[in-house]
Amino acid sequence: MTLVVGVTGGIGSGKSAVTRRLEQYGITVVDADVVARIVVEPGKPALTQIAEHFGADILQADGTLDRAALRARVFQDEAERRWLERLTHPLIGQEIVDQICASRSPYTVLSSPLLLDTSQKALVECVVVVDVPEEVQIARTAQRDNNDEAQVKRIMAAQLSRESRLALADIVIDNSGSLADLELQVDELHKEFLARAEAGRQNS
Repeated sequence: MTLVVGVTGGIGSGKSAVTRRLEQYGITVVDADVVARIVVEPGKPALTQIAEHFGADILQADGTLDRAALRARVFQDEAERRWLERLTHPLIGQEIVDQICASRSPYTVLSSPLLLDTSQKALVECVVVVDVPEEVQIARTAQRDNNDEAQVKRIMAAQLSRESRLALADIVIDNSGSLADLELQVDELHKEFLARAEAGRQNS
């Protein structure tokens, strides 16, 4: 199997900017957030179960999931969040494995905010943590998602702490600077991962 690199970080840390740069090099990125949307698309059993559990008002007029409403519900009630995770995490895990197996790029990236919180970490050989100070996380997320600060803090509290993520990282990307600074770091890592992948192929 191809070398699989995990990319993670707290909300608002800039994971997407990192993976967009790698996609420009033709690297396959399996994005757990995208996968999470796939498993609750209209017609999928999970969406039916969510609507039965939370009520039909959790759906939008076109039958798709109202993700903002669901997020507000589950981050105000831990029991509801646990219920949702028990339903969706196994489905997300299987879809991630399927996408990794289908990848044909020199190495594959698994981008996931829950990489280190779940069994997903067993799928990767190297953990890259995108890191920013917590006050930057709050400011960026509130601006990007139009969430209030309290909501952002609830989401952060449900994620692994910054200290725990950094302790589990093989590589840390500091994203407290400019986009240009970030891309320079990503470019160097891309070269390193290409070399690792090539070495792995020669040794297999």
